[in-house]
Amino acid sequence: MSFSVKQAQPKQGDLVSEILLEAISWMDTHGISLWRRDEIMPDLLQPDVEAGLFYLAWDEEQAVGTIKYQLEDELFWPDVPKGESAFIHKLAVRRAYSGGVISNYLLKWAVEKSKSQGLQYLRLDCDAARPKLCSVYEKFGFQKHSTRQVGRFCVMRFEYPLVMSI
Repeated sequence: MSFSVKQAQPKQGDLVSEILLEAISWMDTHGISLWRRDEIMPDLLQPDVEAGLFYLAWDEEQAVGTIKYQLEDELFWPDVPKGESAFIHKLAVRRAYSGGVISNYLLKWAVEKSKSQGLQYLRLDCDAARPKLCSVYEKFGFQKHSTRQVGRFCVMRFEYPLVMSI
C-alpha cells in the first residue's frame, strides 16, 4: 500500500469529523473515553480545518486517518518556549485501517515535518489513565516529559527530540 498525507482542505471538515467520530464510536463500545462527540462535530472543527491545522492520511483515494498539527499549544504546553516545538492532537484512524500502520505513518510524517521546520521537539499529550496509549507513544520513541492537570483531565505529556546532541 502507498500512503500519503495532505493538508485537509476547507471543504473536508466533514471528512475529518467523520474519521474522529468513527474512532469515538469504537472507543465507546470498548468503554474508553477520549473526546466528547460535541467537540469534534464539523462546525467546531471547521475553524481549525480552515486554518490548515488538520491533515488527512490517504490510501489512494480514501482518507484513512487524520491528525491535528500545530505550532502552538497554550492549553497543554504553556510552559515551553515558543518556536521550538510542534504539537499533535486528535490522531485517529479508520477502523478498517487499525493496527498501527497508519498511526505510525502519521507520527513519522509529523516528525519529518517538524524536522523540516527546524524544530527541536514534537510534543503530544494523552490521558494519563490510559497506559496502553502511553505505551504506544513510548514504543514509537516519545519520552515522558511530565503530567499536567488540564480541567478535569490529568494528561501525560510526551516529547520526541528532533535534534541529536553531540
